[in-house]
Amino acid sequence: MKLRSTETFWPLKYKMQGSYPSLDSNIETPILIIGGGITGALIAYKLISEGKKAVLVDRRDICNGSTAASTALLQYEIDVSLHELIKLRGADCAINSYRNGKKAIFDLRIIIDTIKSDCEFEFKKSIYFCSLKKDIPFLKNEFKTRKQHGFDVNWLSKAELETMGLKAIAAIESKTAAVVDPYHLAQDLISYCQNKGMQIYDRTNIESIKNQGGKFIVQTENGNHIMAHDIIHCSGYESTETLKEKVVDLKSTYVIASESLPDLPAVFKNSILWDTSNPYLYFRATADNRLIIGGGDEDFIDPKKRDKLIPKKEQYLLRSFRRKFPNINFKLDYSWAGTFGETKDGLPYFGKPDPKKNEHYVLGFGGNGITFSIIGMNSILDSINNKNNMDLEYYRFGR
Repeated sequence: MKLRSTETFWPLKYKMQGSYPSLDSNIETPILIIGGGITGALIAYKLISEGKKAVLVDRRDICNGSTAASTALLQYEIDVSLHELIKLRGADCAINSYRNGKKAIFDLRIIIDTIKSDCEFEFKKSIYFCSLKKDIPFLKNEFKTRKQHGFDVNWLSKAELETMGLKAIAAIESKTAAVVDPYHLAQDLISYCQNKGMQIYDRTNIESIKNQGGKFIVQTENGNHIMAHDIIHCSGYESTETLKEKVVDLKSTYVIASESLPDLPAVFKNSILWDTSNPYLYFRATADNRLIIGGGDEDFIDPKKRDKLIPKKEQYLLRSFRRKFPNINFKLDYSWAGTFGETKDGLPYFGKPDPKKNEHYVLGFGGNGITFSIIGMNSILDSINNKNNMDLEYYRFGR
């Protein structure tokens, strides 16, 4: 599956720092990680930090799937609001999912410091706003629910939003959010793991996986074999190729990035923004003073049809931005499309679809893929060791 259009911003900003070979021999490993994006990189980091031996493979160049197209807004809020998620999954799962997302942002900062990455990472506030009067009851209910359960949020009025330059009616301001350069970070994580002794292979496409006598025989497109005791799939939306259970609806999403602004508006220095519309829009700034806008989601059909819509979606996103921020001159510099997915409850899927097989998945579907992947990273060893873990229960297959 082609996960994104050809040109995105992050790989152009951060040139490839490491080179990795393709697999050209038969190998054996206790653990095989399939997928070399941000999720696979985080799982690899966790395993190498715990002294585990593993091999990581990717069918493309490292980090050149969905990670290269991510806009990398880090929020504890997920695609389903807290008050709705409580109805869907119960209070324990919903509240802990939001708390886990908050913790994941700080966990990522610790990881970045540990590996001494110089990737862009900035703590921000998150502004969740509405532009239609009909959405105010929904937003008030969400604000009340978050307050009730101890989340640090403020209510912003129309007048307060106008002082920020945002045309909207009301908003919830959350104190904990961040932005990151996902491509740079993933490259640094994988380089760190390679330096610690992990074998990394890119351009190594898996053709088949067979379970024999409690071990897996993995055959590559070039005819080589990998024997592994455990497999961890970190292949994101391409996991639909190997999963029997349908767990996600694929979507096409679109992104534009501006030229660097001489004076970045204060609201973007301090905050990331998203709205209550469906499909929603989201806005962030980069370290070099560009603005990034994402949204315009469509049901995914195929990459060609997705990419043909880019010119139309550019204009849609530009118009949407100018309605929200009429005083900012957004000059288009980059645009791209990507594929992402939505689950029925907005939550990820972790663990083993088949309890009898040592085949694990860490699938951070939705708008919070990076924070979900950090939560999955913190539960992967329990999945491998068949230990009870509440996250593995919350985000299990077959739920």
